[in-house]
Amino acid sequence: MEIPTHHEEDVEGEVHEVGEIVTTTGDVEVVEEEIHFNSASAQILITEIMVCNRDLEKVKENIYDVQKK
Repeated sequence: MEIPTHHEEDVEGEVHEVGEIVTTTGDVEVVEEEIHFNSASAQILITEIMVCNRDLEKVKENIYDVQKK
């Protein structure tokens, strides 16, 4: 999978907040205070979300198939 390169109109910035991400399993991830966030890192996150979404759809289909039986 190829990640598109940086475009001139993309703006780079920094995130200056600290937050927590809590998952359904109870795991907690602390976000670093000054994360450099740019279009490349955003594209990586978007790609990961799309892959997870595809996997979730496959699981839903499998559950539906089992329930039909």
